[in-house]
Amino acid sequence: MNVSASQAQGRVPVTILSIQGDLDGSNYQDLIAKAQELYQAGTRRLILDMTDLRFMSSSGIVALHSIALLMRGDQPPDPAQGWAAFHAVARDSAELQQHVKLLNPQPRVDRALEVAGLKTFFEIHTDLATAVASF
Repeated sequence: MNVSASQAQGRVPVTILSIQGDLDGSNYQDLIAKAQELYQAGTRRLILDMTDLRFMSSSGIVALHSIALLMRGDQPPDPAQGWAAFHAVARDSAELQQHVKLLNPQPRVDRALEVAGLKTFFEIHTDLATAVASF
């Protein structure tokens, strides 16, 4: 997995975090760490660009949930909790996120989002300009 960050200016500043490759148990904590770094640097609005994300496992679902919690100022579950961290997603997925939005998930990733119930948790866009303007 490769991750890169860029900035966009809409009504407010927005950080775009582009994810390439596969998001799974071998690297999901790296994605969370990058989001923590961005949050500490002042990022409060984040677009996760999934255009080049080919695969996302259940660990990726935990990473997305953790990032959403971080961006709204909450403490994410400890990934060492295993399934407890994954089940936290279900308990928290009723409220649409205001600080994190998803861009262009590919069919395989979109299906994982649907199965995990995250398509109602995250606003999903297919166009970067629209995603930036949505904040």
